[in-house]
Amino acid sequence: MDAKAYTAALAELRTVRDEIKKIRAALARLEADRDKRITQLAGHEKAKAERIAPAAGLSLAEVVALAPELAPDNLTGPTGPQEPAPQDPVDDPANDPALASASEAPAMQPAAAAAAPATDSVSENAPSPTPGPTDVSAPADQEPASAPPPAAAATPQAPTTPPAPESTSAPAAAAQGLDGPRTLPSIPQGETGEKGFAHTPNLASTRPNFTQQARSTVFLDTDTGVLVHRNQTHHLDLGNRTAADILTAVFHTIPEGAERIYITAGDPWHRDADRYPYLRDAVTAWLNAPTPGWRTDTGRGRDRMAGHFVHARNPVGRYQREDGSQHVEIRSVGEWFDIDGDDPATVRDAFVLLWQALRRHWTDAVIMGSPSQTGRDLWTRTIPTRGQYADGFPVLSEELRGLLHATAGQGRNELITPPTVPDQLPQLVEYDRTFAYAKHTWKSPVGTPRRITAATFTSWTEKEQTRALYGCGHWQVRVTVPDTWNHVGLLPAPAPGERAWHYPAAPGTTFTTWAGGPEIHTALTNPLTPWKIEILDGILWEDGKPLEDWTKKLKDTWSSLTAQAQLHGDPQHARAAHLASRAVRSILLYGIGSFAQRPRMVTGTTPRTMERDVPPDAEIISFDDELITWQRPSGFSRDPNAHPEWAAAIWSSARAALLTQRHRDEDTYAGALHTPPGTVVAFRTDALYLTQPQNWPYHQQPGDYLLRGRLTDPVPAPTTEEELLTLRNAGRAALTATGQEN
Repeated sequence: MDAKAYTAALAELRTVRDEIKKIRAALARLEADRDKRITQLAGHEKAKAERIAPAAGLSLAEVVALAPELAPDNLTGPTGPQEPAPQDPVDDPANDPALASASEAPAMQPAAAAAAPATDSVSENAPSPTPGPTDVSAPADQEPASAPPPAAAATPQAPTTPPAPESTSAPAAAAQGLDGPRTLPSIPQGETGEKGFAHTPNLASTRPNFTQQARSTVFLDTDTGVLVHRNQTHHLDLGNRTAADILTAVFHTIPEGAERIYITAGDPWHRDADRYPYLRDAVTAWLNAPTPGWRTDTGRGRDRMAGHFVHARNPVGRYQREDGSQHVEIRSVGEWFDIDGDDPATVRDAFVLLWQALRRHWTDAVIMGSPSQTGRDLWTRTIPTRGQYADGFPVLSEELRGLLHATAGQGRNELITPPTVPDQLPQLVEYDRTFAYAKHTWKSPVGTPRRITAATFTSWTEKEQTRALYGCGHWQVRVTVPDTWNHVGLLPAPAPGERAWHYPAAPGTTFTTWAGGPEIHTALTNPLTPWKIEILDGILWEDGKPLEDWTKKLKDTWSSLTAQAQLHGDPQHARAAHLASRAVRSILLYGIGSFAQRPRMVTGTTPRTMERDVPPDAEIISFDDELITWQRPSGFSRDPNAHPEWAAAIWSSARAALLTQRHRDEDTYAGALHTPPGTVVAFRTDALYLTQPQNWPYHQQPGDYLLRGRLTDPVPAPTTEEELLTLRNAGRAALTATGQEN
């Protein structure tokens, strides 16, 4: 492209920009007109949300929000405190809008991407690094997860002042094509960027002044038809295992009904999976199949949950009687823990034990529909009533929440493939960090965030820089892998695909990314060779402990249930206690994930005969002869419990601990960087897969590396996540058979 063509292309681009502005303005007018029409339609005596929603291209919940009178009058709950009904202790409400959508680990990114050409390059005139601090101190009772052995500590390189990054908004970054490297957003320069460093007015996490209402719950194995309700077991004829068949059978057997049906086995939403290219399509069809006498739930009272939740493996179907007299949800117990042939009675016992253990720390504890909902509800009941945060923890501005959503990844999921590892692995060993996230909640960001520019950071002393990097911060950095590097990557970099990450490790690779303080500190002080880090921008908070009391109570609950699982003489009780302990892990894990608050995705369906009513900004995710199923983003809701800064800090600490973690009592270290190069096969959230066993200490404490599986014979190196999971399951079975667990 010559200069003339370049100028012409710019002119054409400006024309497109102006057209987009016009279309957006027109769309805003159309949406306002649509909302007005919905309000008018709601005045009709026979108006129903189910008919208006597809005509408007909205979800039922959105229509009810615009026209509350469309919700049945008898479903409007009290606004005051609610006392739990005298139901089974495992029953609970689900009024928290957060779902365990993070329950599936993100797809693994093959490490072959790490050897790709640099996604960013440093100017030849960039200043040279200067020597930096050689040590980072930690509080007396804690060790930084990334600190190396003193004898192996390498001299880190302090960041220098680079050119200011070109600002990119989160929406603009997300709109880039997925065929090339993804560019993460930057903080805008000037007043535009500074105004985001505040809290959202009149929005804060506060301690609730009501008690959650319990919900009657049953447990159903759709393979065998066994249903457990309280202490009674029933055998049902489930017909074709459709939602209608399940609702009919359950409510025929239990006339008073149930408000929650946990599926313990059978996955009925997958019964026609062979007819669809993707599991999600099969789930969508199952949820939206006709249910005579029932309709999709539109929510009630304090409970704003409405409509179905489409998830490939753990969906949620929400239904209500046509006359609004009963509400019920069908959901998978897989949200809480993995089932290994356990019958519904054992699963119910696990929920009873979980409820009893939680009640020792929360007298008003109620088990809600998902672990993420339960985790957040329990946390709100630990918000202090005195002190600095007695009025609650304020929520960040939408600008910073959007930035954190786009730039703070979750657990590390990476598969390292040949030739980085041998085609034939000598063996495969799995280490899993026990209750890992519980180790990283002792310090979290609080207070009003400060922007730390490159110039500000460079003006600080080495001590101030060290304190900042070890504090609660989120940093935009330019990273260069050392020329002599021969181990795994240390920092996440944006990869092609929405919210996809990889970990460049090829010597000389340079890239720009965002990372938390623990990972930056690890890169600068790792036991092998310090990486070159240039601070481009950053967000820094005060250190606080908003999650400490919550975590301590969950740790105690987990320890108590784990002890029962190991020591109880009744095998069924011991098994139920084990499942309950895994549920506590899920409460913590997904409770932390729920703080992240992702932009809401609205899922809806439109009849094929009304295809023109599909929202113009919607993505069609499936369709059949009758319905089109679509989804579209609806932005961030005013969630008083949205704290993505907490989730980001914990995820960063956990990723750093996968690389290096000190065990104070033994004065030794564990983690990927303490294994020989070429022996790391995969990272999976809080697990490591290696080709050699390690003599790492294990004391059943949060964060300790537990030997979970081992294949001692040579195996082909996995090249897909499915192959890795197959080997993982085989390794766990082999280790159990030999009785060699930690």
